Amino acid sequence: MSTVKEAVVHLHGVFKTYRLGQHLIPALQGVDLSVQRGELLALTGPSGSGKSTILNLCGLIDTPDSGEITFSGNPIGGLDEIQRTLLRRDALGFVFQNFNLVPVMTVAENVDYPLFLTGVPLAERRERVAAQLEAVGLQNHAQHRPDALSGGQRQRVAIARALIKRPRLVIADEPTASLDSHTADQVLDLMRERGHAEGAAFVIATHDSRLTRQCDRVVALLDGRIQ
Repeated sequence: MSTVKEAVVHLHGVFKTYRLGQHLIPALQGVDLSVQRGELLALTGPSGSGKSTILNLCGLIDTPDSGEITFSGNPIGGLDEIQRTLLRRDALGFVFQNFNLVPVMTVAENVDYPLFLTGVPLAERRERVAAQLEAVGLQNHAQHRPDALSGGQRQRVAIARALIKRPRLVIADEPTASLDSHTADQVLDLMRERGHAEGAAFVIATHDSRLTRQCDRVVALLDGRIQ
């Protein structure tokens, strides 16, 4: 059985409140959540239920008001902003609803960019990019720019870019919202196959029932609490 110690990311007793004008909005109210290596976990719930807050906390973009978050067994509460940025750069991948590809870069350059930022040697970068593009079925589109691709192909590029660093965790925010049903199924199959093959955990916020049916586990949120 999976344990907290083996979790890629673990939230324990996490509270988070946002201020909106004079009002305090309780985003999370005592959340406990573990995500295991290779797991596809879907977060569901209405707008304002806390999905995006959990993504931001797991992605080290935000910090909790109270409670503890550990990443690969190590508490992250004491990390300064530089340490958090480096951990985010080296161990996390991100996939967005609107792809967030760089339009002036080719497909290969978009996928290569995270490796370039971390100083991986050019020869290794080329080898890893070629292998990743083949894994997502885009080896013949390496020199195309994003505007020459379909929505599903762009999301495949985004997944390749997220996984190129061999991250321990991928944060995905509504990754199928812009896609038709057939393309969404293909993208989900790819996320599952690559996640399991590379041992990366996925935390996916979604309203898409097509996606939740294919995830390993579904966590429903309401008013900042897990149901």
